[in-house]
Amino acid sequence: MKLGIFLLAAQFDAGDHGAVLTAAMDAGIAAEEAGFDEAWIAEHHFVPYGLCPSAVAFAAMLLGRTRGIGVGTAISVLSTQHPVALGEQTALLDQLSGGRFTLGVGRGGPWVDLEVFGTGLRRHDEAFPESLDLLMRWLTHHRVGAEGDHFAFRKVPVVPRPRTYPHPPVIVACTSRESASLAARHGLPMLLGMHADDAERAAMVRTYECAASACGRDPKAVRHAAACVAQVADTRREATEVLRRSMPKWLRRGLSAHVTVDDRQRHMRDPAEYTDFLCRIHPVGSPADCVRALERTAERTGIDRFLLFTEGAGAPSVTLENVTRLGKEVLPALR
Repeated sequence: MKLGIFLLAAQFDAGDHGAVLTAAMDAGIAAEEAGFDEAWIAEHHFVPYGLCPSAVAFAAMLLGRTRGIGVGTAISVLSTQHPVALGEQTALLDQLSGGRFTLGVGRGGPWVDLEVFGTGLRRHDEAFPESLDLLMRWLTHHRVGAEGDHFAFRKVPVVPRPRTYPHPPVIVACTSRESASLAARHGLPMLLGMHADDAERAAMVRTYECAASACGRDPKAVRHAAACVAQVADTRREATEVLRRSMPKWLRRGLSAHVTVDDRQRHMRDPAEYTDFLCRIHPVGSPADCVRALERTAERTGIDRFLLFTEGAGAPSVTLENVTRLGKEVLPALR
């Protein structure tokens, strides 16, 4: 298996934003020391759910403070950024990190972010395929121009060009059959979220494989990834109670802060029930429980690359302990 940690820079209590971001950075550094393969950072705007507004900037800082661990964005939102700007940043980090950077991209949500950054709801609803196509052309060609509905410009040279051939690693966050098929057409792996159980993940993999085969690509040529909540303790009950004490309040406060740009109605799960659901389907429990959960998901879905959300206890010291124990007591059994 390939195992990484997944950082949200989650704000569990009102307090200093710098302390939250520093704690996330410390967890990323600790992940390398604990033996993880990768560290991933999420991107959010205007909500306490996660305090990192630029996954690329955070990734750059973490790359500079580590030596060999892979670092990725999970994800950079294409609906609020220009694909060329994101492509340039990716090429820069690919060059300076020696190929340790992975760009994760996704559509994002219909949030007020679209209004603030001036891209608009149409970029979210319609432009993701065009944005992804432009991004991938930027990462694979020497000169690129655009004549699309959303992007149009004369050909310009790609500077700097990436060092990794045929392009730096890119992964696509997929929450629908349409996004899975789009990723398959580009030959890019999927990143599946924490909300999906094994049956949903297996269905997305089947959708991807059918779409890849239909366009002449080998569906087994990529390595999909899945995000999971991970909390290790001496017993399953103890690990579950740690998350039950902290996550419902954080989920309620953080997710309810999302504001839709067009005031469309949206449904939010009950935070306590959602926490229990996440504890049931993810590696939460003793080291043996965590190993079995990840092996079970790999067997049911074919996915063997995991991003482990380790901040669920809501306290930096507990997060660091969680990362260390996962590295010592869980990772060796999965390799």
